[in-house]
Amino acid sequence: MTIDAPATTPLPAPPPNQLLDAPILPTLTRLAIPNIISMVGTAAVSVAETSYIGRLGTEALAAIALVFPFAMLTQMMSAGAMGGGVSSAISRALGAGDRARAEVLALHAVIIGLCGGLLFTLLMQLFGRSLFMLLGGRGEVVEQACSYSIVLFSGAVSIWLVNTLASVLRGTGDMVLPSATLLVVAILQIAIGGTFGLGLFGMPRLGMPGVASGQLVAWTLGMVFLFVYMASGRARLQLRLRGFVFERRMFVDILKVGAMACLAPLQSVLTILIFTKILASYGTATLAGYGIGSRLEFLLIPIAFAVGVASIPMVGMAVGAGQVARARRVAWTSGAASALILGVIGLVLAIHPALWVSLFTTDAAVTAAAHSYFHWAGPAFPFFGLGVTLYFASQGAAKVGGPVLAATARLLLVAIGGTALVASGAPSWTLFALVTAAMVVYGLGTVTAIHLTRWVK
Repeated sequence: MTIDAPATTPLPAPPPNQLLDAPILPTLTRLAIPNIISMVGTAAVSVAETSYIGRLGTEALAAIALVFPFAMLTQMMSAGAMGGGVSSAISRALGAGDRARAEVLALHAVIIGLCGGLLFTLLMQLFGRSLFMLLGGRGEVVEQACSYSIVLFSGAVSIWLVNTLASVLRGTGDMVLPSATLLVVAILQIAIGGTFGLGLFGMPRLGMPGVASGQLVAWTLGMVFLFVYMASGRARLQLRLRGFVFERRMFVDILKVGAMACLAPLQSVLTILIFTKILASYGTATLAGYGIGSRLEFLLIPIAFAVGVASIPMVGMAVGAGQVARARRVAWTSGAASALILGVIGLVLAIHPALWVSLFTTDAAVTAAAHSYFHWAGPAFPFFGLGVTLYFASQGAAKVGGPVLAATARLLLVAIGGTALVASGAPSWTLFALVTAAMVVYGLGTVTAIHLTRWVK
């Protein structure tokens, strides 16, 4: 008589990871759509705030042209550069199957975000006026720029921590909650900024500080919400403070991507600042017109961000799992999608710049300068989108050196070429043509860098 061995129940197979297994374009689209929706909110904030400020006068418009590059630098560094480093580290850890490491990385990311926000607050409170004057601002323009900047940058910590926590969630593949949070923040920002900036609904008319107060209040509320949500255990990763210890290697894993990546937005903003300084010599109307145009250029970054940031966890998890070929396919697919979207926008605005410009001004001289900008720069928008999105994809692979060098080439072209054009007495349209050439160099340079860079685990 034989005794049968007890039946064994096979262990369930691990659930499939769609970021590693699913078709690339549909997955990228699914991840990008929430980001695109939240970026619509970002665009609405920019349109609304510029509209509010336009009602405050031409000097206020010139003032925001001085402050806006620094405000966007805060956003770009916290969300796109350091935030990309955070998402990259989290996704690579999860791709390698190490959830515990991912949770420890999240807490180290919060520390980095806190330090980044404090640094921006300190720098702008101490040196904001000097920076605005260095850019060519004078008199009432500088005073209004300072009144806006003081309120805005007092909340830099909130901006950095919201974007850091959102980047942690994106690194897990969750794009919905971060996007929903940013959309609500944008709605609050518009409502609060408009109410206090223009004195709506019987509230006091505070002007530029009132507009900035919308950002201060909205981002602080967003920060509190994300902390509570992630500490509650409902997120894919939980913030666990108990037993936390500092680990140098965790900071290194984030900063080896994030710190290098911060050079790219710094160079992008420096490019705008140099150009702003050059154009300031052409008068307030030209400066204000370029401010309207450059504001849209900065808005193109969030659109490219929406696609690029969706590629970070896909690339990061693929690299962490050793699927390098898939990681590269994700990068090229995301870059092509971004170039197509920004190409359509650029073409429309090159033909009909009034669609954007008329939202902010009716001044003939300001309108003429802004139209000239779009006629020249619009056709180069797809190259700009291509470069920005591939920069994000390269963060997922922890290989950002090449895209940063491409941004350096753009900066040098604008700085050297712009100085030469001004010295020769060239008209303003030649400077806008230079912007076009710089965008093309940036896009093609990033493509070349990624093509030549070897991505390994």
